[in-house]
Amino acid sequence: MIYVDADACPVKAEVARVATRHRVKTFVVSNGGIRPSVNPLIETIVVPDGPDVADMWIADRATRGDIVITGDIPLAARCVENGAQVLKHNGEALTPANIGNILATRDLMADMRAADPFRQGGGRPFSKADRSRFLDALERALRAAKG
Repeated sequence: MIYVDADACPVKAEVARVATRHRVKTFVVSNGGIRPSVNPLIETIVVPDGPDVADMWIADRATRGDIVITGDIPLAARCVENGAQVLKHNGEALTPANIGNILATRDLMADMRAADPFRQGGGRPFSKADRSRFLDALERALRAAKG
């Protein structure tokens, strides 16, 4: 199965297209505002409002053989711990080998932002190259999960 942390996810359409081609059940999880798909393989899950409710829903279900799409690093860490494959929106795989460093960097950056309220900027904008890398990574992840 594929689980999509749908809030602010720029690759929902790409996930649906690849999941349909591979005939894989996909859950698109958010706390609302997402148009349900007519595709029978794509199930929209609307969770109650609240901090990390969608993340908890996904983390409680994703296990070995599943794929999780998220930009949320703490959610990714929980899913990796459960044995799921995790992909960021740009196609970067989060694995047992790299999730610890990525989580530590995220925490460090949060501390730096908190210490300097005038710090501006964030990551670079999502690009066509990111979308292409994501599609390639999802295709590989699905093949590995089936293999």
